[in-house]
Amino acid sequence: MEKSRRAVIDVGTNSIKLLVADVEDHRVLPVWEGSKQTRLGRGFYESHQLQPAAIAQTARAVGAFADTAREWQATSIRIIATSAVRDAVNAREVTREIEQAAGLKVEILSGEQEADLVFQGVTTDPTMSTEALLLLDVGGGSTEFILGHGQVKDFRASFPLGSVRLLETFPHSDPPKPEQLRACRHRVKEFLKAEVRPGLQPFILERRKTTEGSLDLVGTGGTAAILARMEARIERYDRARIEAARLSYERIRWHVKHVWSLSLDERKKIVGLPSSRADVILTGAVIYEAVMDILDFQVLRISTRGLRFAAVMR
Repeated sequence: MEKSRRAVIDVGTNSIKLLVADVEDHRVLPVWEGSKQTRLGRGFYESHQLQPAAIAQTARAVGAFADTAREWQATSIRIIATSAVRDAVNAREVTREIEQAAGLKVEILSGEQEADLVFQGVTTDPTMSTEALLLLDVGGGSTEFILGHGQVKDFRASFPLGSVRLLETFPHSDPPKPEQLRACRHRVKEFLKAEVRPGLQPFILERRKTTEGSLDLVGTGGTAAILARMEARIERYDRARIEAARLSYERIRWHVKHVWSLSLDERKKIVGLPSSRADVILTGAVIYEAVMDILDFQVLRISTRGLRFAAVMR
């Protein structure tokens, strides 16, 4: 397979991301990456109507990223949309505005397609391609769980649990109050116990048995990368240092308590936490904490490869 330069624009609930990469066989070499927060899902979860201002801002961001991809001479540009768009009653309005701004078609991924691509993207990393993994991708509107080993996937599902969705369900004061953290933790744990653990736990137990206990929890997506940056005090995005980070359950709990104890302005000063993410880190971190608790994982590894790395290969 000859090397080709391709681009993927990922339209998420919280942010729009662009990956321009040179692709050859199973190898993806990023040449340009960018992210712009448009909070497409703001004000969405009561009516399931995406709001006009958020749609317009998102369309402009996608159009600008399409221009950037063309400047980098990408021979193909793919636009994929995930949780907020697939759940919206006015999805066609969103895709129409984006398509007009970018001059490209929009693909709306199902939850299962999104989970499959996350798994394929993470396993482009040779160090993870043959290991038993539970992948966890916490997005703004949904969270994907994928359990697999090599090319075999035992379980994959997308659940309506995300950082923006949770933030709107549990509004908080500034700084947040202890009882607000308790309520958020309780809601996430109850959701995991009722909706996720019954289907996933048998596969985790079987995989731990067949791999002699070796099963790693790997976080991918924005929240996981930010937790790694906070833990290692990484000021600027650095893929190698982020992926080298390991966060124990105790450290995740520490980060949750820490961010929930601070005002928004104080959180914006945390090294490794982008100021635009200083609100959603509250709920995103709680999801990781709860998953580690409910599914009994003591260490979180990080992958910066996920959805876009797989989507750019197709």
